[in-house]
Amino acid sequence: MMRLLKFTFNAFQENTYILYDDKNQGAVQGVIIDPGMSNPKEWEEVMEALEAHSIDLQSIVLSHGHIDHILGIHRLLEWKPSMPIYGHRITQEVLNAQPDYAALFGIHLPSAPEITHFLEPGEKVRVGEETLDILYTPGHCPGEVSFYHASSKTLIAGDVLFYESIGRTDLPGGDLPTLLAAIREQFWPLPDDTTVYCGHGPETTIGYEKLHNPFL
Repeated sequence: MMRLLKFTFNAFQENTYILYDDKNQGAVQGVIIDPGMSNPKEWEEVMEALEAHSIDLQSIVLSHGHIDHILGIHRLLEWKPSMPIYGHRITQEVLNAQPDYAALFGIHLPSAPEITHFLEPGEKVRVGEETLDILYTPGHCPGEVSFYHASSKTLIAGDVLFYESIGRTDLPGGDLPTLLAAIREQFWPLPDDTTVYCGHGPETTIGYEKLHNPFL
């Protein structure tokens, strides 16, 4: 069965998620989505969770390449150098700009992370024996993707959709019509009781946002 752990990290209050499949006790495999850990305390929080649930972290998965969603990547690779990084091909272009962008906030990012496995819409991300569908959802950020687990009706939405809000589109590469189209084409067909885990803030559901989101 797919399980989810949520953490809120860094000055941007970014939500990092660990998804894991607990079917096989003693061989629990998981992935970390948008690792935003920015200090030793946040790093320890992740390590303690992995130990508590006996999770073998298999890969880093990125919804998009903005600085607040990638701050923990270098520390993860120091800990496990062979860990693959999954993201859309366009996300690499965004990642390449992040060291300079981070400096504007007084953040030192030693280098741009390198995606090792490019994700395409229609493919799946494996989490143990479970899989996540890849939904192409640009508009907030070029190349952004979201992840849907059908049997649990779970959507990891990055910075596309929030509780009664949507992702900002005033950053480089952002485009409001593209974002709105992505939400309507990729998210609205999902069941209304799908739980949406956002890149910032609380969870919501597809049905609630259809009724109450003022931007949609």
